[in-house]
Amino acid sequence: MRSIIALGIILSTIITACQPQANPTTEEVETTVTTAQFPEKAAALTVYEVNIRQHTPEGTINAFIDDMPRLQEMGIGILWIMPVQPIGEKNRKGPLGSYYSISDYRVVNPEFGTAEDFQRLVDTAHEMDMYVILDWVPNHTAWDHPWITEHPEFYAKDEQGNITYEADWTDTALLDHTDPELRKAMIADMKYWIEEFNIDGFRCDHAGHEIPLYFWEEATAELDPLKDLFWLAEWNGARMHLEFDATYAWELLHLTDQVGKGEANADTLANWIMKDLQEYGQQPFRMTMITNHDENSWNGTVFERYGDGHQTFAAFIFSAYGIPMLYSGQEVGLDKRLKFFEKDTIDWSDPQQLQPFYTKLVTLKKENPALWAGKEGGMPYRINDHDHVYAFKREKDSNTVIGVMNFSGEAQELQLTDASVAGTYADYFTEQSYELSADAPLTLEPWQYLIFTKN
Repeated sequence: MRSIIALGIILSTIITACQPQANPTTEEVETTVTTAQFPEKAAALTVYEVNIRQHTPEGTINAFIDDMPRLQEMGIGILWIMPVQPIGEKNRKGPLGSYYSISDYRVVNPEFGTAEDFQRLVDTAHEMDMYVILDWVPNHTAWDHPWITEHPEFYAKDEQGNITYEADWTDTALLDHTDPELRKAMIADMKYWIEEFNIDGFRCDHAGHEIPLYFWEEATAELDPLKDLFWLAEWNGARMHLEFDATYAWELLHLTDQVGKGEANADTLANWIMKDLQEYGQQPFRMTMITNHDENSWNGTVFERYGDGHQTFAAFIFSAYGIPMLYSGQEVGLDKRLKFFEKDTIDWSDPQQLQPFYTKLVTLKKENPALWAGKEGGMPYRINDHDHVYAFKREKDSNTVIGVMNFSGEAQELQLTDASVAGTYADYFTEQSYELSADAPLTLEPWQYLIFTKN
């Protein structure tokens, strides 16, 4: 992915090898041990999408900072901050507009706070051992971005030569990344947030839509030498992993919707995982989720889409495959579609007391290497044969995790096909004892999920 960095390391190694070397002391040896780099150091972590506007009644960066100790206690490792830049006013949708219609890439939206506030957010996150990735919108700008008048050549045009927009995103102007000067300007704006605020990476919006891969080659070549960065693409496609550490498992999200509605089953999910591994290999991180800002606002809450099975699907995306993501309020049972262009504060009362459940999921992921993302974790192997039950085994070194999930609203039986997992286990969530046997099927309640860990 970062060939220029690799070449520099090789040259540096050759030059160093040619110099006279003193015998290092024990202390010197210890200081030269290589520390983990991205994506490895994100393999055990959970991504948390932060919707600043809706997260608190104030809708400010500082108000969100006050909630960060809670997220630290949950074990959250990566904060994905939705765009914090000012929102365009021309052709704005709704009274407050979309985060993704940016009028200036280098300014903090005064509705959210100041540059100093954002710096405090990043510094606080680092003190809490959390990383911060900023949502970056390279596909389009607001209609009142300075480039509209200063650099109209940066934009895509229709047949009449007018700046155009994509689909029904009438509040945005589409950029043309075939223009090399645009690419330079965009990369310079990204560089600003690394150098000025010390962010840890980017979640790149619509990363493959109307954007050539060579833009990302240029971006990573220039930005990676500044700092070890985590790159998350909101896009499918194995080719994206030439430059990105993680991509969206969009298709899996849509398949879980179908399973929740009874239009697909456990076989569908198991088959998708194996197909995805065949296409991507085990090394890439695939971000798994059951909601995000788009799904919640436009397609419904997890309760609307999964009903009584919402916790089963959450346990699935945290344990079976990929790097999991939570959306603001998901951990306390967000039960409304948040308005996208208006103020609509999240209710944090947690009526179903779900935060302990999600905290346990975050901890489960972090403490079991078998569940880590990419090649850092264990390959998922299916260990049952039943169209409504998905059971898997993942192993890494001495750590084994077994998951058993009933993806239906009716009682089902676990029919093991792998006798090696037979034995007595305690469920991670309830500590209740269960016997796994190829000879005596285990009866599962509707939407029941079980996780067993062994070291």
